[in-house]
Amino acid sequence: MAVKIKDELNVVGKSVLKVDGLSLACGKAKFVDDYELPECLVCKVMASPFAHARIKKIDKTRALQIPGVVEIITHEDIPRVPHTTAGQGYPEPSPYDTFTLDNKVRYVGDRVLAVAAETEEAALEALRVIEVEYEELEPVLSARDSMKEGAPVIHDEPEAHVIIPVPYEPERNLAAHVDFKIGDMEKGFAEADVVLEKEYETQYAQHCPMEPHIAATWLDENNRLVILTSTQVPFHVRRIVAERLQMPIGKVRVIKPRIGGGFGTKQEVLVEDVCAFLTLKTKRPVKYEMTRAEEFISSRTRHPQILNMKVGAKKDGTLTAISMKIIMNTGAYGSHALTVMCNSGSKILPMYNKVMNVDFCGDTVYTNMPVGGAYRGYGATQGAFAMEVIMDEIARELNMDPVEFRKINHIRSGEGSPVFAALGEGKAGVEQKIGSCGLDRCIERALEEFDWEGREERRKLAPPGKKRGFGMCILMQGSSIPEIDMGAASMKINEDGSFNLLVGATDLGTGSDTVLAQVAAEVLGISVDDFIVYSSDTDMTPFDVGAYASSTTYLSGYAVKNCAEKVKMQILKAAGDMLGVDPYDLTIENKKVTDMNGNSVTIAEVARRALYERDQHQIGAMASHITHKSPPPFAAHFVEVDVDENTGFAEVKKYVCTIDCGTAINPKLAEGQCEGAILNGISYALTEEYIFNKKGRMMNADFGSYKIFNTADLPEMKVILVPTYEETGPYGAKSVSEININGALPAISNAIFDAVGVRLRTAPFTGEKILMGMLGKNNGDPQVKPEEEAAAEEVPEENNAAEENNSNGNGVNNNNKNNGSENRKDKEGLSGEPASYGNYPAKKKKKR
Repeated sequence: MAVKIKDELNVVGKSVLKVDGLSLACGKAKFVDDYELPECLVCKVMASPFAHARIKKIDKTRALQIPGVVEIITHEDIPRVPHTTAGQGYPEPSPYDTFTLDNKVRYVGDRVLAVAAETEEAALEALRVIEVEYEELEPVLSARDSMKEGAPVIHDEPEAHVIIPVPYEPERNLAAHVDFKIGDMEKGFAEADVVLEKEYETQYAQHCPMEPHIAATWLDENNRLVILTSTQVPFHVRRIVAERLQMPIGKVRVIKPRIGGGFGTKQEVLVEDVCAFLTLKTKRPVKYEMTRAEEFISSRTRHPQILNMKVGAKKDGTLTAISMKIIMNTGAYGSHALTVMCNSGSKILPMYNKVMNVDFCGDTVYTNMPVGGAYRGYGATQGAFAMEVIMDEIARELNMDPVEFRKINHIRSGEGSPVFAALGEGKAGVEQKIGSCGLDRCIERALEEFDWEGREERRKLAPPGKKRGFGMCILMQGSSIPEIDMGAASMKINEDGSFNLLVGATDLGTGSDTVLAQVAAEVLGISVDDFIVYSSDTDMTPFDVGAYASSTTYLSGYAVKNCAEKVKMQILKAAGDMLGVDPYDLTIENKKVTDMNGNSVTIAEVARRALYERDQHQIGAMASHITHKSPPPFAAHFVEVDVDENTGFAEVKKYVCTIDCGTAINPKLAEGQCEGAILNGISYALTEEYIFNKKGRMMNADFGSYKIFNTADLPEMKVILVPTYEETGPYGAKSVSEININGALPAISNAIFDAVGVRLRTAPFTGEKILMGMLGKNNGDPQVKPEEEAAAEEVPEENNAAEENNSNGNGVNNNNKNNGSENRKDKEGLSGEPASYGNYPAKKKKKR
């Protein structure tokens, strides 16, 4: 029998204040670096100056004589344990191809050794004087060249392996492979009136969290290892670090304080193991915080992809066949190599489910370049770019409105797609049909808000010297990883009727602590203010996979709902005993439990009775949840762009996003997630790009020359939530945080073509590329590939010398030996002179 809750007490769907909002606004919230640890050592890591080399010898004699230097660890000082840095559920689908420290370095920025010292200055001085002898090896700097016959093998160590049965051939530089075929491709293309085949390319990008990777470790009074870390996956950190240290999981405690942004990069276990090893060696607390340059180079990035699309369609707009073939660059290590590739198909291809002939093939390859990892959008960003641009192209070939073309072909409620079952994350997927789908209403609402029909009149209003264009796309994503990930929550009542809500889910600043409190408050008929939320402490909170895969609201939210339902029944049973009535005849309202005759007791009275008086017991519960489907959120994005005819500079003037995320538990927070994702996507589309020299070294690892958009760059933006009800989600909710980063690339590309007739298929869409297209120098197809461009680019020696002093701060060894030759200075450092490129000029550093 269902328990009654009055509709007017609903806290779901209300924009309540964040539970941590005031502490954050007042600077009271504590991040890792805010914790003062007595006698804490500073950790600094030496990074490789070479893209591919073997370490022949390390001489740390001089460094150990420096006052304040306490410990230096190399690959010779710690166990050689292969693992993956990807914070994924066990057994991980990513290859075990990484060591905390190794005798081989595989990209510029790879770890060589680590120093623990009393001060940062002492640690940096130690890095400066340590001498390392390298045997430089031929690097692989291009994803296109990685699997060619005779290419250098990046992972030739015998320990590299996978722990699930998936394709893995490190001897061919193949980190992951996935493919499937549905229907008859030859027949599908033969039935088409129009067939287009195009190549698209996406670039490296960094998450740029305000707070870089940082961790602190110490031994507690029971000699257990405590890890305080800015992470999205505390339970995975505990498991993976314990494996590397070869110690029991129960001897490790991981605590997540407030986090200064993650966006996927903190789904990676990158700094915790080094700190832990140094703490075990020294028996003292150790803190390691990446510099901004290290964050760019040595943490994780968005995987670059080369996507070949072939699409067939009939004159009436019906799609007949879609082929998607991808080469993805995972860099030096295979973190998320398989699952990001899978998502590039699984979150994209089901959108156009009417087509019965589908072919997908993906190869993820190793290179001696920075390492890819989880990044908001997680493969769907790259896939949506290729799919939504070629859909625009084929609509134009058919002389159809791109909106009407998509209306004919997109998936709807009650429909399925064979792709759901064919392609999961690291294994076969789960067959499912779409429950809630508000995409039709999203499109109609966006058409109205954007005034799509009036765009020709608005085109005439472009300022002198500028051309105005309009583009759009439609999107889908997912909510959690079905049949794989699990979340849990626990709750207990206090004497005053307040509740402790403990969740393993990780709030990255997204507001999930607030959203989960709203779900619990909805069940119990009380307010969010009645909850003390504590998240992500592996000793104190229940297990949760962490914050990734758009799972927190949909997965962890249901765990909270299950837990709160159990607690509610305990409250009603105790109140029923107090009032002498059946618990099912009671309701909870305004912190009171009331029977049908109006008699009531307060929740606080129920708590005191249970804790102190009759039938004493703790009212509380623990519950978990696993999902059996991944209901997609849907979105429609419309954009207006002005292109300068003289410079090619593209400026987004107006952006409209309509989003079906089911029930928005907290509409204001949902809108904020959408706005942040959109601006992130615009930045990726227009400016964000890694620039490499011929040796594979990133040359723009700072915010002076790597432009990211901020509030000053905001266009006119409108986000509209289109409510639906997802039966499998808590109170009808689906995910919202990732999907909207995927729209800017295709929508802006389509708008630029609409404005000036230049079809850009290689991101980012810099002024230079657009201008060259307008001048007829390229047709929008990929011309010079990023890695090839890097290999062709010489860096002036004087620019490198200007950064020599900075290299120490980035942890680069300046006293290296190459093939046993004489000592020489590594003049390039980790970041060279900033380049001026794209739409936004770089800020030039002053030489010192």
